[in-house]
Amino acid sequence: MLKSIATWFHQRPRIRLAALLVAPLLWLVVAYLGALTSLLITSFYTINTFTGDVIRTFNLNNFVELLTNPSYRNVVLRTLGIALSVTFICTVLALPMAFFMAKVAQRRSQKILVALVLTPLWASYLVKIYSWRTMLEPESGVIDWLLGPLGIRSPGFGFAGIIIGLSYLWLPYMILPIYAGFERLPNSLLDASGDLGARNFYTFRKIVLPLVFPSIVAGSMFTFSLSLGDYITAQIIGGKLQMLGNVVYQNYSLNLPFAATMSAVPIAIMGIYLWIIRRSGALTSL
Repeated sequence: MLKSIATWFHQRPRIRLAALLVAPLLWLVVAYLGALTSLLITSFYTINTFTGDVIRTFNLNNFVELLTNPSYRNVVLRTLGIALSVTFICTVLALPMAFFMAKVAQRRSQKILVALVLTPLWASYLVKIYSWRTMLEPESGVIDWLLGPLGIRSPGFGFAGIIIGLSYLWLPYMILPIYAGFERLPNSLLDASGDLGARNFYTFRKIVLPLVFPSIVAGSMFTFSLSLGDYITAQIIGGKLQMLGNVVYQNYSLNLPFAATMSAVPIAIMGIYLWIIRRSGALTSL
């Protein structure tokens, strides 16, 4: 009986593949989508301010508070600005680094460079952020100590500090996709462009950038989403500034429905971001 069933599965590769995917798909539906649905439903509830119990009555009070309260609107806009800034900075830094790794460095050195890019990912998240806290400390920090005599001062804790910390954390996630994109870029295209008299910037703008753009988009999905949901960096080197994650963390034990409402904001932003990427058709070229 078991042998006949095994033979039947072996003769039908599509059914066998579908059977192998049942477990991970079931896990995705139950563990992720189920929890996400529960979170979104909770955002329409309210809390009894006297007892702290959740009132399971459908209403839009939390969303009205989110949209009408200037403080929460500022948090949303600040978080969005930080995520976009980090993505832009990582892109600007990753492009020359990835180009050097893929097109300039020797084949033997490329593996070493990739390993060096991955090395920061092996260190603890908290260790890296507290290291940046030490460097960004006003007056007594490493930046002021080393660069102070040159007139360069540390930006301190705040908006700039958060952007610097997050850019350092997520830069490898931008370098690796762009590096893979440059590896697929034929050298013959660059040689042909140079032979036809095109300047370097023109070659980059008309040939390199369009071909590597899907890889940039892929990297931006990591840097943007990770920055959008981060709260530990803001808590350690952000000073008094708050991001969406900080508001969710602070309200989780005090007002769970409102915390769920704030959690829906980055989900909605990422949904819009992915929709824009899909409309651009960038991911079809990966």
